[in-house]
Amino acid sequence: MIVAEQVPERDTRKKVKWKKRVWKWSKILTLVVILVIVFRAFLFTNYIVHGKSMMPTIHDGERIIVNKIGYEIAEPKRFDLIIFHATETSDYIKRVIGVPGDHIEYKDDILYVNGKSIEESFINHYRDDYEDGTFTDDFSLESVTDSNYVPEGHVFVLGDNRQNSVDSRHIGFVEYEKIVGRVNFTYWPPNNLRIFE
Repeated sequence: MIVAEQVPERDTRKKVKWKKRVWKWSKILTLVVILVIVFRAFLFTNYIVHGKSMMPTIHDGERIIVNKIGYEIAEPKRFDLIIFHATETSDYIKRVIGVPGDHIEYKDDILYVNGKSIEESFINHYRDDYEDGTFTDDFSLESVTDSNYVPEGHVFVLGDNRQNSVDSRHIGFVEYEKIVGRVNFTYWPPNNLRIFE
């Protein structure tokens, strides 16, 4: 005759507690994974910068966080740093210089928007150290695009490193639909953490 041995009540309680803990942590981890996926897919994403077109503001190899939702509720503003789809396989980081309706011109290294000179403090120290002549070559909007004004639903962008940047002077206006989002901050390397407003 086989006699079943009763499991002590204490052991049963331990197993039940352990199973409840595992179940609780599984739910928490699942929720975290879902939140991370939603966060990355719809709100924010990160990029590694390749190249020197945004120096000295952003350096080659730095990692940045991009706000993807901001332009769903507002339009790009002058001097925003943006990421956009430049080609089928490449995204670029550039600075918005012109918004819809703007006429852009550079003369004697000075930015003119709608005939008024505009200070570009973010490149002043780089421009001052630049020894190879003019930092931003003279041009007008109509000389580099087929328009006198930035059209609706588009922006005109430049890299901060004006002599080493493929930007709207070469590729034309950037459509709003191609903008991934606005650069919020750099997070790597940690000693170079910066927030962009």
